[in-house]
Amino acid sequence: MSPVVNPRAALAHALLTRVAGPEPDEARDRIHLTPGPRWFDPDSPIGRVHGDASMFVGGVRALLLQSLHPLVMTAVADHSGYRQDPWGRLQNTATFIAATTFGTSAAAERAIAIVKAVHKRVVGTMPDGTPYAAGDPHLLSWVHLGEAESFLLAHQHLGRRPLDRAGCDEYVAQTAVVARALGVVDPPVTYAGLRAQLADFRGELAATPAARDVATFLLHTPPLPRAARPGYALITSGALALLPPWARRELGVHAAPVLDPLRRAGGRAVTATIRWALDSAEPGRAPEAVDAAR
Repeated sequence: MSPVVNPRAALAHALLTRVAGPEPDEARDRIHLTPGPRWFDPDSPIGRVHGDASMFVGGVRALLLQSLHPLVMTAVADHSGYRQDPWGRLQNTATFIAATTFGTSAAAERAIAIVKAVHKRVVGTMPDGTPYAAGDPHLLSWVHLGEAESFLLAHQHLGRRPLDRAGCDEYVAQTAVVARALGVVDPPVTYAGLRAQLADFRGELAATPAARDVATFLLHTPPLPRAARPGYALITSGALALLPPWARRELGVHAAPVLDPLRRAGGRAVTATIRWALDSAEPGRAPEAVDAAR
């Protein structure tokens, strides 16, 4: 059936074109089917986490958390143009994650080189004159920590196959490989280390007007057709349930923790729906194989 008459295939097509671009099959084949050595086994913890539908929730949570570092947020506000081309930025990020997780070693190295070249151009100053640079290892560390924790938390709460304790440690250690390649110094290699380094950043974090603008954009004014907004609201609701209450307060988000069980239930429902749709994109393959290939 064509995507027009098959709702499941239509949803899969809509999701994949948003995340992977107008030719998602071509992008998938280029990344996943090109022969050659790879940094990671696709069924290892990093492949399980990054290949799961829970990444939709984890990605929103990561953006909200990362925005709370004023230097990082100023760099984003000054240089990213996320409002003008949010889908392009999403596709670039998704391609980077896919290339470094599932692509050949050569593809991963190319993706790293592209990001580092972009970072060299992202420099500026805060309103008080404090300089910032996207390539600063300290700021790279914050971005990495926010992503790694968010993706892992979303997977543990919403993923198809949550990891055991050893798997969580291995996931953190595998993400450290990518972080070091980008320029992070001494990234954590255990989940306990991840939590400790995140805690060390707490004194540097505060919401700025730009961070609150990002929260409003992500949570209330996304560039989506009306029909897609209920599903997207469940994604953001699931993300808020995983965001610490102090971070919600900083961002001015009214999301009482007492309702978090309902938010998590909504996150599970929408993640299951996304997974159901994406499993149909490659008929005849086992769900775990689809996750790994994706």
